Amino acid sequence: MTIDPAQFLLVFICLALGGVLKGATGAGAPILAVPALAAVFDVKLAVVIMMMPNLLTNLWQGWQHRTHRLTGHLGWIFAAAGAAGALAGTFMLAWLPHETLSIIVALAVLGYVMIRLSRPGWTLSRRAGSRLAAPAGLVAGILQGSSGISAPVSITFLNAMRLERHAYIFTISTFFVAMTVVQIPALGYVGILSLPLITLSLAAVVPILAFMPVGAALARRLSPAAFDRAILLLLVGLALKLVYEAVPFASG
Repeated sequence: MTIDPAQFLLVFICLALGGVLKGATGAGAPILAVPALAAVFDVKLAVVIMMMPNLLTNLWQGWQHRTHRLTGHLGWIFAAAGAAGALAGTFMLAWLPHETLSIIVALAVLGYVMIRLSRPGWTLSRRAGSRLAAPAGLVAGILQGSSGISAPVSITFLNAMRLERHAYIFTISTFFVAMTVVQIPALGYVGILSLPLITLSLAAVVPILAFMPVGAALARRLSPAAFDRAILLLLVGLALKLVYEAVPFASG
């Protein structure tokens, strides 16, 4: 695939926005970068571009917080189920029409926004979390593989357990690494991955890292509530754009 200078600039802007969000909130850059890239290009390209940033940044974070892993098997079950789900989701990414994938991304984004607004104080006990780790990981993995966004399930699930910050970072990082390690060969098997796209995905790490300090600075200047509202409004706008473009297919 060839990307002209104008498209390259758009990719850079989308990734920079993801870096701003990660720097400001600590949330994953895919939450913003994937729907932005999908709105400009398509879901398949968005998922592939975010592959190496997901792998490398989460490997680094996981290694930094390796001494804070959860006791028991919850985190490993969650990661293993996520990997299995990501494998299934990758085949969905390869076989489903572009418009259907766009709707999946839009619904995932809108689901994340609705959960953030409607259930901010929802809690889940460690015992309940252990029972739900496998199904939650599987569904989150399917979402990640097919749309590049697992946040409606993965982040909501872990946030609900009110994990200590370092344990949360290690668990979510392990989850994303497990999914990405499975998805890389799967994307190659279904013919989506290519050497130019791997190179582009590696290059995508740079703007995300470069703009994380910008997000941190914005978070210091704006109130958390104001920044959160701005991000949620942007996400809703991106989701509605994806749905609007897919409506002719859905209604036909």
